[in-house]
Amino acid sequence: MLKKLLSYLVIIILIFTKQSNASTPNILFLFSDDQCWDTIGIIGNEVETPNLDKMVRNGVFFENAYNSGAWQGAVCMASRTMLMLGKQLWDAHKYYDDQVRNPDDFWSTYLKRRGYTTYFTGKWHISNISPKNIYDVTGTIRPGMPNYSDPKLGGNYRWDQRGAGYFRPSSKNDNSWCPSNPIYGGFWEGGIHWSEVIRKEAIDFIYQAANSKEPFFMQIAFNAPHDPRQSPDEYIKKYPIEEIDIPLNFLPENPHAHAMELAKGMARDEDLAPFPRTIYSVKKNRQEYFALISYMDMQIGKIIDALIETKQIDNTVIIFTSDHGLSCGQHGLMGKQNMFEHSMKPPLIISGPGFPKGKTIQTPVYLQDIMPTTLELAQVPIPDDIAFKSLLPVIKGKQSYSSIYGAYKDKQRMIRKNDFKLVWYPESETYLLFDLLKDPHETNDLIYQKDKQKIVNELKKELYDQQLKLNDPMLTGNYGNLKE
Repeated sequence: MLKKLLSYLVIIILIFTKQSNASTPNILFLFSDDQCWDTIGIIGNEVETPNLDKMVRNGVFFENAYNSGAWQGAVCMASRTMLMLGKQLWDAHKYYDDQVRNPDDFWSTYLKRRGYTTYFTGKWHISNISPKNIYDVTGTIRPGMPNYSDPKLGGNYRWDQRGAGYFRPSSKNDNSWCPSNPIYGGFWEGGIHWSEVIRKEAIDFIYQAANSKEPFFMQIAFNAPHDPRQSPDEYIKKYPIEEIDIPLNFLPENPHAHAMELAKGMARDEDLAPFPRTIYSVKKNRQEYFALISYMDMQIGKIIDALIETKQIDNTVIIFTSDHGLSCGQHGLMGKQNMFEHSMKPPLIISGPGFPKGKTIQTPVYLQDIMPTTLELAQVPIPDDIAFKSLLPVIKGKQSYSSIYGAYKDKQRMIRKNDFKLVWYPESETYLLFDLLKDPHETNDLIYQKDKQKIVNELKKELYDQQLKLNDPMLTGNYGNLKE
């Protein structure tokens, strides 16, 4: 209690003094949407990302950064709510259901009180509060995803209408969709690709900030590479279909899809490709996914160039991550509403003054740890009710969490401890066990191996302990709003 009171006292002092400190770095937070952890060229070798590659070489890459999951199909909303509030999944869920929003609770406000000029542009997707209420300056505020257009349906359509961007391609001759054609709207709505708009607005602010004595906190939130995965034709051509590798864990259909609530018609993301999945449909979706990542990478390079040109790069910490990963054809799945590594893990990179160069960290962490990390960098006391932990001790070699917890609605649970991961589907009472060190693609289920039963029991107990600690509604029955 005393520690909490002292934290509040420091915050109150900062509110009234609006302190600025030359030793506090600028913070540039680059945030993508639906990006799997290994879709960086230097990490996974499939995608051209020269600018993110440079960040990895010049900074710290966290190989095992996790999102905890979601209480609804829009995993991005849960992830972003956790990030902005510093609250773990089910506590963030309570806040999501609450219609009252206190601006003092948000990440940007902590930094604003410390004397930072705060800036936001791009995808928001947090309910019942606008970035205009919690940032000093805002650019274009985008919705959770771009609206598709379909000439056959007479214009824009809701995702549940399943128009041109869904169940495709049905064959190699399927020309119902062209990712570079503005006729379909989406990222092309307004006439300029959304990634380009964000880049231009970010650079404008960087040039303005060069004339300010206050440090800045910039949150640049790309909608890319979320579907509709649209980019200029030259980027699509970087990835010829015949050169796209089929994932090692490819399946035509996932045998647990119904228990996961991910079968046909159950989750929007899963209906992006036909059932059963074909090799060609997966390659086509991955082609467009990779192209949109590369196009975003180009915008990121220009944003960083602006920092160099304005001589602010040496005092700027740059953080890049995504709100979660994406299946995009792995395990018979297309979306992120599952407990597999490809969907729970985004890339996470931190570079800048004081950070090691070219360091890879395998310690499991949560992507939302970047929130308290920036507070520590800005010399803001981390409040007791922040559930996540600063990454600075992890970079110095310390462990962070005893285990990593994951959940999706009341349909899926996961616990990772050391190199083993247990997945549970309550509806079918099915468990899966993976050795992530030996089997990173999660193709070999060990749940019935006799020599692994001790590990299974340990992980079941750890999962239960984490459920208790995190107020999991599987134990309390208090799910609140679990709508799609």
